[in-house]
Amino acid sequence: MKFSLDIYQLSAKFMADYPISKYPELMYKQGRPYSCLLLDTHSDYLICVPYRSSIRHKNAFLFVGTQRSRKMQSGLDYTKIVLIRDRGYLDTVKAVVDQDEYRETIVHIQTIVKEVLNYVDTYIGHLAGTSQIHRREYERRYRFSTLPYFHDIMGISEKS
Repeated sequence: MKFSLDIYQLSAKFMADYPISKYPELMYKQGRPYSCLLLDTHSDYLICVPYRSSIRHKNAFLFVGTQRSRKMQSGLDYTKIVLIRDRGYLDTVKAVVDQDEYRETIVHIQTIVKEVLNYVDTYIGHLAGTSQIHRREYERRYRFSTLPYFHDIMGISEKS
């Protein structure tokens, strides 16, 4: 599987175009960066997976060997993925994340990419009707997901 990765923050332009009042599942707060693992895969969009300090569900890659993970369940939250085409949505200054979390990300990058693509592809397949999952499983995985905000980018019609 081919991909490239980097660590970025979402820009003020993104926050202006996706205000929290209209997109409540986005997890950014004024003055706090939305630091994310940026994946460029075969798709025509970039996948931004946010680093979070406290995750209380299984739809994530949870760190186990980091200093912060010993206090809370930190990791990469798949439910808060942001999909972008416009590179103007990325801050010009690259994000800085905890060094031990960065190392754990790199060590497990193949697993993370596989899980992220599976999370997005399962959502698309379910809505397209090509690979349905049980209603309860869909609710469990996608109830608080940000993916509905990016149907246009994924090519999902509003009828889905």
